[in-house]
Amino acid sequence: MQFDIQHRDCCDRGQSHQANLFRSEGIFQVNAAGPEPEQPDHQSEQHQPVVGVVRLVVFLILACVIGLGYYFFRDRLTLEYFASQESYWKQFAAQHPVSIYLVAYLIYAGITGLSLPGAVPLTLTYGWFFGFWKGLILVSFASTTGATLAFLTSRYLFRSSIQSRYQNKFQQINQQFEKEGAFYLFFMRLVVAFPFFLINVVMGLTTIRISTFWWVSQTGMLPGTAVFVYAGTSFPTLQELSEHGAKGILTPQLIFAFILLGTFPFLVKLIAQRLQQR
Repeated sequence: MQFDIQHRDCCDRGQSHQANLFRSEGIFQVNAAGPEPEQPDHQSEQHQPVVGVVRLVVFLILACVIGLGYYFFRDRLTLEYFASQESYWKQFAAQHPVSIYLVAYLIYAGITGLSLPGAVPLTLTYGWFFGFWKGLILVSFASTTGATLAFLTSRYLFRSSIQSRYQNKFQQINQQFEKEGAFYLFFMRLVVAFPFFLINVVMGLTTIRISTFWWVSQTGMLPGTAVFVYAGTSFPTLQELSEHGAKGILTPQLIFAFILLGTFPFLVKLIAQRLQQR
């Protein structure tokens, strides 16, 4: 009887030791394996080539249009020829305002929506051609439309690729946006703290409403738009430029416009900093 009890006790100890060994091996295996490696974001990798292809196609189309235009109309690409056609186009715009405004609106919205360069010279041109108030209204709505298109593209089409590409900027902007809300977007538009296209695509990754993004962007960009449109209205006519050259067109209004363009960003930034301190 005593031998049987000792035998059972040894068996129990053996089974307990074996179970502890299995558990220790299991723990060792889990710890050795470590955490599972993160899976790569295949969706982001798939979207990145698409963005590059779209931009490349747009660039090639523009390059072909410019090249063909220069080849077929190179004899007309002179200041004298444009000066002779200036009055015709302004008269045509007066007779067909809806068509001209619609084309100008689509061109500006397309350039800003695709984040292509050329918004600043186009703003100056619209101010020169349409005048201050018409140019201001046109550029304000067209630029906001383009910004919203880039915003929607970022939010619904290329979210993963844009988030992986601008991760640091997104964290910086999103952190401030969660603290200050829509006012931070207004501040960025007013001070131009980040490039125009970067604000559009990064804000598409946040939780801001589309309507809020629209009216805050339009309001924040309005002062800067007014300055550039006013500078465009200060430019002389092509006929004056053709007759007098660059030296004869430095009017006080144009000089003031250049000074305003140079000092406006610093003034706005100074005012914004004072407001933040309060």
